[in-house]
Amino acid sequence: MNVIDTPLPGVKLIEPKVFGDDRGFFLESWNAAAFAAAGLDLNFVQDNHSRSAKGVLRGLHYQIVEPQGKLVRVTAGAVFDVAVDIRRSSPHFGQWVGYELSEANKLMLWVPPGFAHGFAVLSDSADFLYKCTTLYAPAHDRGIAWNDPAIGIDWPIDGAPLLSGKDAAAPLLADAEVFA
Repeated sequence: MNVIDTPLPGVKLIEPKVFGDDRGFFLESWNAAAFAAAGLDLNFVQDNHSRSAKGVLRGLHYQIVEPQGKLVRVTAGAVFDVAVDIRRSSPHFGQWVGYELSEANKLMLWVPPGFAHGFAVLSDSADFLYKCTTLYAPAHDRGIAWNDPAIGIDWPIDGAPLLSGKDAAAPLLADAEVFA
């Protein structure tokens, strides 16, 4: 696999080795030894799978007390996936990176603790899978407005996205509880 540094230290774009022929393909989406050898010694405790329709935007989400690291990928369709540095002590505080993850490109993104995460569905629907380093803790679940002008994410979407009530009411970064 190829682990690619992004402009945000700690966030990694991962290009797995794909073995394909006329029957289909094979790839390892997770191999603890291979990831550790690449500098990502991770312990996952929860796997999640969501399916969303075109125009759905989920995020920007994070857990404040029990922060989650997430290894994310798409198995059907395509999304624009975003990580935002929300560590006040970071020189990159409030900065974001975004990548298209799709069933076609098979890319994965490692989003470490200390970052908010979100995605917008670009295809008719998308199946989004993610491995988490800590369990979901609803009491510590937080969000930031997807369209906060201080962050300035350039979402490649037409019109207003479809949001959950929670995401529609998320505060701006300036008003959000973030990491020290």
